[in-house]
Amino acid sequence: MRATLIYGASDVRVENVPDPKIQAPTNAVVRVVRSCICGSDLWPYGSRPASEHGDRIGHEFLGVVEETGSDVSGLKAGDLVVAPFAYADNTCEFCREGLQTSCLHGGYWGTGDVDGGQGEAVRVPQAQGTLVKLPAEEDSALLPSLLSLSDVFCTGHHAAVKAQVSPHTTVTVIGDGAVGLCAVLAAKRLGAERVILMGRHEARTDLGRDFGATDVVAERGEEGIARVRELTGGHGTHTVLECVGARPALETAFGVVRAGGVVSRVGAPQYAEGPIGFGMFGRHVTLTGGVAPARAYIEELLPDVLEGKVQPGRVFDRTVSMEEVPDGYRAMADREALKVMIQP
Repeated sequence: MRATLIYGASDVRVENVPDPKIQAPTNAVVRVVRSCICGSDLWPYGSRPASEHGDRIGHEFLGVVEETGSDVSGLKAGDLVVAPFAYADNTCEFCREGLQTSCLHGGYWGTGDVDGGQGEAVRVPQAQGTLVKLPAEEDSALLPSLLSLSDVFCTGHHAAVKAQVSPHTTVTVIGDGAVGLCAVLAAKRLGAERVILMGRHEARTDLGRDFGATDVVAERGEEGIARVRELTGGHGTHTVLECVGARPALETAFGVVRAGGVVSRVGAPQYAEGPIGFGMFGRHVTLTGGVAPARAYIEELLPDVLEGKVQPGRVFDRTVSMEEVPDGYRAMADREALKVMIQP
């Protein structure tokens, strides 16, 4: 079968790899119907050292079950399923607490001998705990929004949940990428009174307005902080959802959060230290967030997607074939595309 491998910075290739097979009773083999490129995939795409052997990549996919191991129940061949970006047994003590990303028997796609999601098929290690059956057909118009449940919509929702967004809450979202836009959607869905989106790409911020942003701030750094504070009477917002992962974004988050407020970060951090000294301590600012346990949120968000109350799939603005995946990476890295969907 064909799959995506990364060899180094700007070096993504589509090659033939062995077809996945059941290796344990907890496994399933899933034929991929849709996958996509994530903003976090761009970090290795921009900086990974060159290597002789490529590694599988990709962690978001929808597919149709082709085969299941003997320990898998509740799933059968022909079922359309969504896979969260981390696999988990969904039964261990951490999973029961809604922290499937810390599953004692789980892990991430594309690591070790585990298939990446950007391919024609995937072996799912903990199939029963990981895969969620979808009441839809594989040609449904809802596929883009259903695919967003694999990562970006759940991650935006996680940012809002950890920040305790609720009615009468004011929110700043930092970042107009797919996760940031989904964080806007999630904050609005939870009833946020005001949502300020910090981003400078007009097509993206226009979508952010459609998703519920009440204000857009294009300025960055100190100018951006000053603008948000101007919009909020000098105080800042109760919550800040940091969806970038760069240190300047975290610094901006601390600059625009209200005293006693919450900064929730879900952008994969590309820094080792941050400004969390006495200034934040004295203002009673809480820092939270983390890797989103997407599996914990899928059943909660799925009904609104199926009913069309939310349309997170609008973040996909380009679709490519399997062979066009390298160009999809280039387009996202060059900011020509917001989020690229792959149709094998």
